[in-house]
Amino acid sequence: MKIFDSHTHINATEFKHDLPDVIKRAQALDVTEMLLISYDQTSAEQMLKLLDKYDGLYGAIGCHPESADLYDQAYENFILTVLKHPKVVAIGEIGLDYHCDVSPEVQKKVFLRQIELAHELNLPISIHNRDAIADCYEILKNAQVDQLGGIMHSFNGDKNWAEKFLALGMELSYSGVVTFGNAKEVKAAALNTPLDHLLVETDAPYLTPLPFRGRINEPAMTRYTLEFLAQSLNITPEKLAQITRANARRVLKLDDR
Repeated sequence: MKIFDSHTHINATEFKHDLPDVIKRAQALDVTEMLLISYDQTSAEQMLKLLDKYDGLYGAIGCHPESADLYDQAYENFILTVLKHPKVVAIGEIGLDYHCDVSPEVQKKVFLRQIELAHELNLPISIHNRDAIADCYEILKNAQVDQLGGIMHSFNGDKNWAEKFLALGMELSYSGVVTFGNAKEVKAAALNTPLDHLLVETDAPYLTPLPFRGRINEPAMTRYTLEFLAQSLNITPEKLAQITRANARRVLKLDDR
């Protein structure tokens, strides 16, 4: 069995002291591929080091909405430089986060600019949405994202929103949130997501799945989210791992490289 963690931050400072062990624990639980998401210069530089050191790791670079007020030409030039690395395969995470203090209008402007970059470079996008699902949908609806391919990272909407984003050509990635007892609408959305558009992720070090809540999340725990979904969908974990890995590789265009 080979599992693809489609959104992780093992390039974050939380992992700097035991990263080799984090990788070993992931491999021991069949998590063999990961998409590392960078969100600032430090995390991007660490991501590039990891991409050079380990097989099965791929990267994404973008301006997180929490940092949208810092986006300028220098930041964009840095993103473009990182994207020259052959294993950096997506722009992300980008999107909207109305839980943070950055102006929604600034966030929208930066979100749109990065979608433009994705079109210019023909790259898929990884989308962050928090408390902004309607505005996020409207922007994506008018951005021809079906031409790019994209992932709704840690999808947290209900099944009606799931259908809307699927209609745009987006893939829906489910994190440990889907295992939470109070996430019934997210679970219903996952069960309503066609298997050929479903991905799994950790968002490590955040969103640790049950029964490990309270611990730092790490890629190995993708296994538990996958097994939870497989049981809910009444298919084997091996089959779901095969499907979600193929979906991740397709949207990230890994077999075209």
